[in-house]
Amino acid sequence: MFSITVRDHIMVAHSFRGEVFGPAQRLHGATFLVDATFRRAELDGDNIVVDIGLATRELGEVCGALSYRNLDDEPGFRGVNTSTEFLAKVIADRLAERVRSGALGEGAHGLLGITVTLRESHIAWASYERAL
Repeated sequence: MFSITVRDHIMVAHSFRGEVFGPAQRLHGATFLVDATFRRAELDGDNIVVDIGLATRELGEVCGALSYRNLDDEPGFRGVNTSTEFLAKVIADRLAERVRSGALGEGAHGLLGITVTLRESHIAWASYERAL
């Protein structure tokens, strides 16, 4: 399996519901490094997994739509615990939509999957892996 990974980041504010979250139930900020890994079994006709420039651009747009926002105020996230795991899935699903729409080029239609990893710190991170 071949893969490439591109990186960006998001800066958000949010709060959680539930005793399990302790002090994170209060509004707080979070900065995540976001790694998006694209996979395929065979390289395309240009001997690449996907165009790194297009992958970087599309990840940047997805991250930009989330950054500098209080997620508690966003209509699509109201009442949702926007955990690291949840946000990894949101980003992966939004990237998958962009692959399907052709935004990552025609060669991207041969991709088999995407994994998105959000790093909260140097000691904690979460990932979501999905097929395409």
